[in-house]
Amino acid sequence: MPEPAVLRTVLADHPHTAKLKSGELRDERVTLSFTDIAPVHRAFAPMVREEAYDLSELAVVTALQAIAYGRPVVLLPAVVAARFQRGCLIAHASRPVTPAQLAGTHVGVRSYTQTTGMWVRSHLAEDFGLAARDMRWITHEEPHVAQYTDPDFVRRGSGGASLPDMLREGRIDAAILGNDLPEGEEFVRVVPDADTRDEQWWHQHGYMPVNHMVVAGAWACRWEPQAVRAAYHLLLRADAAVERPADVPSPTLFGFDRLREPIEHIVGACLDQGLLPRRLTPDEIFEPARSVLGSDAD
Repeated sequence: MPEPAVLRTVLADHPHTAKLKSGELRDERVTLSFTDIAPVHRAFAPMVREEAYDLSELAVVTALQAIAYGRPVVLLPAVVAARFQRGCLIAHASRPVTPAQLAGTHVGVRSYTQTTGMWVRSHLAEDFGLAARDMRWITHEEPHVAQYTDPDFVRRGSGGASLPDMLREGRIDAAILGNDLPEGEEFVRVVPDADTRDEQWWHQHGYMPVNHMVVAGAWACRWEPQAVRAAYHLLLRADAAVERPADVPSPTLFGFDRLREPIEHIVGACLDQGLLPRRLTPDEIFEPARSVLGSDAD
């Protein structure tokens, strides 16, 4: 029997990746050689710029930009991280701001291309009629995809102050944070009924807002397609091993057909916000993966 192909792999610690990272779930066709990178977004630029890994978690906005600019990644129909987003927009409790007051304000976000930022702006547009251009966006980091240029209403913040510190100092009026949302009463939500709105959105659309998916490197898809297929099925098996209540939205989603509507929604939001140079179709986005995975991922 031939030795299994080795895929250099980056996945964050999730309940649905635990059995892969521990080696409890295996496939004789592939070995996932994990590199631990925390926070996982630090792997995104090396993946899309240098094809540094063979299999990697990747923010969906970064993945779509990589496809649009011809970077060597293949987007698999595998969502490994999703969450509700409206509560990620916060202000300082001493200077609260409502959505109706956001026009003309300065809003901080790690990067304009951050997927959480895309979702918050999308929700502000659909809930309150606010366009991305209605605010001034202050960022700390450059895009992961080097070919992309931020719109003219985005500028890089000066100094090394964190977004919470910038809120404390009054240098920005609101900020978008994700997994690093601060706890306590010092900061307040800009959208006070965020939870209710998020639940209504889930019932309307049938999925949680997608954050991170999985991509394979173009080299791996060309030279080790069987290993990439095996890795995809390992992801499916690992997710199936997680017990979740039936009435709770899942942070994962798999399959070309199930992802068609979410991807179309995200592409539209990205175009509205100046995040993509042109419209991508679901067929264009997923055809490279379909040629590797075949009908098993429908």
